[in-house]
Amino acid sequence: MPGRLRTGCGRALPAHTVADEAGTERRLDRRGLLAGACALLALVVLAPVLAPGYVLTYDMVFTPRQPLLAESVGLGSALPRAVPVDAVVALFTTVVPGDLLQKALLLLSVWLAAYGAARLVPAQSTAPRLVAATAYAWNAYVAERLFIGHWVVLLAYGCLPWIVAAGLRVRRGEPGGWPALILACAPAALVPTGGVLAAGAAIAAAGRRRLAGTLGLAVALNAPWWLPGLLHGLAGNGGSDPAAVDAFAARAEGPGGAVVSVLGLGGIWNADVVPGSRGGALVPVVALLVLAAGAYGVRRLAALWGPGPALALGGLAAAGLVLAVAATVPGLDAALRWTVVHLPGAGLLRDGQKWAAWWALLAALGAGLGAEALARVVRAPAAHAVVAGCALLPLALLPDLAWGGFGRLQPVDYPRDWSAVRAALANDEGPGDVLVLPFQPFRQYGWNDERTQLDPAPRFLPRSTIVDDTLVVGGRALRGEDRRAAEIGAAVDDPARLAALGVGWVLVEHGTPGDVDPAMLARLTTVHDGRWLTLYRVPGPIEDAPTGATGTTAARAAVLGTDAAVLILLLAAAGVLLRRRLLAGTFSSVAERGAN
Repeated sequence: MPGRLRTGCGRALPAHTVADEAGTERRLDRRGLLAGACALLALVVLAPVLAPGYVLTYDMVFTPRQPLLAESVGLGSALPRAVPVDAVVALFTTVVPGDLLQKALLLLSVWLAAYGAARLVPAQSTAPRLVAATAYAWNAYVAERLFIGHWVVLLAYGCLPWIVAAGLRVRRGEPGGWPALILACAPAALVPTGGVLAAGAAIAAAGRRRLAGTLGLAVALNAPWWLPGLLHGLAGNGGSDPAAVDAFAARAEGPGGAVVSVLGLGGIWNADVVPGSRGGALVPVVALLVLAAGAYGVRRLAALWGPGPALALGGLAAAGLVLAVAATVPGLDAALRWTVVHLPGAGLLRDGQKWAAWWALLAALGAGLGAEALARVVRAPAAHAVVAGCALLPLALLPDLAWGGFGRLQPVDYPRDWSAVRAALANDEGPGDVLVLPFQPFRQYGWNDERTQLDPAPRFLPRSTIVDDTLVVGGRALRGEDRRAAEIGAAVDDPARLAALGVGWVLVEHGTPGDVDPAMLARLTTVHDGRWLTLYRVPGPIEDAPTGATGTTAARAAVLGTDAAVLILLLAAAGVLLRRRLLAGTFSSVAERGAN
C-alpha cells in the first residue's frame, strides 16, 4: 500500500505519522542530552557549594529560616532593593532549609542560563546549541556576579533566554504565549534589576504590536517592588548619592579600558571578585570574539527569525552596553548623576555593568550560529572538532570559574550563638527593633574565613533589624538611603535616645572589624553573652518605631493587595498552561485509543 507502513500488529499507519513520531523521539533525545550537558556544566561551576553549610560572600546571604517581616515586602524604612525576593525566600524556608534552598537556586540559575540559550538558538543540530550554552553560562559576567553574591541577578540572567522564547511566541500569536511569558518573567522580577532585565527582553521579543501588553505585564509583575519604592519616594526617601555613579562605574580589567572589558562581558566595579584569568592581553581578545559573535548573531537571526525580532534583540543588547559604560563616558556620567539624585529608584542605574546581560544573550546566540556556520565549511570529522573547540573555548579562556572559582565559594555553618540570639528574641514579648553593632553593613567574620559578606542579622533574626546602609567603596563612603538607620546611627552612644527611636535591643557581633563603645554597652542589660554574639536589652520604656509613609494602613493595604494580585496572576498563568498540557495529553490518548 503506497504511503503506508505496517506495524507489528498488522495495523497500517500513514508514513508521515511514523516519520513525525520518529522526529519527536529524536527531538526528545536531543533535549535530554542538552539538559544533561547543561546540568553537568552547572555542577562543574558549583560543585563545592553542594557541601553542607551556607555560602556567605558579599551580597549573598542565606539563613536557616528567614523571617517574614515588614521589610520583606518593602514596608520597612529602607528602600525595597530585596523585594519581593526576601518575602519569597522567607516563605520557602518555612518548608525547605535555607542551605538546601541556596544550593538549588544557584544550580537552577546556571542550568536555566545554559539550557535556555541552547534551546533558544535556532541551530539545526545539538553541537551548536552546546556552544551557545557554554558561551552564555560560562563567561566573565556569570563569574563576577556569582563571586559578588548577586544570585538573584544570575537567576534573572538565566531566565532571559526563556523570556525571549516566550516573547517570540507572543509575537507570532501562538497559543499559550502570554502565560509562558508571565511565568518566565516572574523569577526575574524578584528584584528590581531582574525585573527591568526581564521587561526589556519581553518587549524586544514580543515586538511593537504587543507593546501595550508587554508593558502592562512588566508594570504588573514588578509592582511588588516599584509600589513600595514609590511610597518611599513620596516620603522623601529614595535619592542616591551621586558619588555612587563613579564608585560603581565599570572598570578596566586589561588593555582597552572599561569599554573593552564590558564588551567581553566583564568590567564589574569590584576588583576583588574579578577572576585572575581576566587580565592582560586576553581581555581584548575575548572582547573581539564576543563582538564578532554578537554581530554575526544579529545578521543570522535576521535570516532565521526575521529582521524584526533580530533587530530588536540587537537594539536591546546595544542599550545594555550603553548603560553599562555610561558612568565612564563624559556627558553620560553627568546625566546619570542627575538621574540617581532626583528620580526615586534611579539608583538602579548605578552598577551599570549588570545591564550587559542583554548583550551576553545576543553574543551567545551568535556564538552558536557561528559555530554551525564554521562546521558547514569544514569537512567531517574536522567539523566536529571545530564545534567542540568552540564549545570548550569559554572554559579555556576562563578556567577559574570552575569548582566555585577554585575555592572562592566555600560553605560554612553559623555558630550556635546565632540560634541562641534568635530564640531569645522570639521568646521575649518586649517591644523594640534590634540595632546591630559595629554599625556597618558588611562583615568579615573569623568563622567565615574573614570573607567579606553582608550582615546576616536582618535575614536571621525574627525582629526588624537596623544595620548601617552606608557603603564604603574604594575608601569612599557613599551616603545611605535609609533615613531611620542614619538617625539611629547618630544615637548609638545614647541608650535613652535609642529607646525613644524604637530600639529595644542591641546586638554586638564579635570577630569582625569595627569598634563599639564599651561605656554605652555598660548601660545596657546583657541577655546573651557568647563568643560571637552578645545581645543586650535597652533599659526603660521603648517607644513604637516611627512608621512613615510606608507604615500607614493605606500603604500596607496597597502593598499587600498588590502582592496578592500578582500571586493570583501567576497562579492563573500556571493554571492555563497546565490545562493546555492536560488537554493535549487527553486528546493524544483519545486519538491513540481510536487508532487501536
